[in-house]
Amino acid sequence: MARISGVDLPKKKRIEYGLTYVYGIGLHASRKILDATGIDYNKRVYELSEDDVAAITKEIRASHVVEGDLRKKVAMDIKALMDLGSYRGLRHRRGLPCRGQKTKTNARTRKGKRKTVGAA
Repeated sequence: MARISGVDLPKKKRIEYGLTYVYGIGLHASRKILDATGIDYNKRVYELSEDDVAAITKEIRASHVVEGDLRKKVAMDIKALMDLGSYRGLRHRRGLPCRGQKTKTNARTRKGKRKTVGAA
């Protein structure tokens, strides 16, 4: 089993898609990492040798921010927006969408369960 950046990759998936299980690595970044290390996209995770895993880990450490460090950075960026008092920061603080979506009828994911007012 390949363990990269603290994440166990699914054994049967192609490495190209298995790497996307690491927070901060999408399909494009995964392909760039595999190109840099010279590993075939079609190789399955269980087919990787220890050297392949070490090469992937080294490439990720050298050129990508992933997992805990990235989560911390995102949280600090959001906190900075809230401390500044920017519009986006206020929307984060209130738990509302901050990218311009309408909230009259949608946005239930951000707003939570409906709070009925005046129904008796």
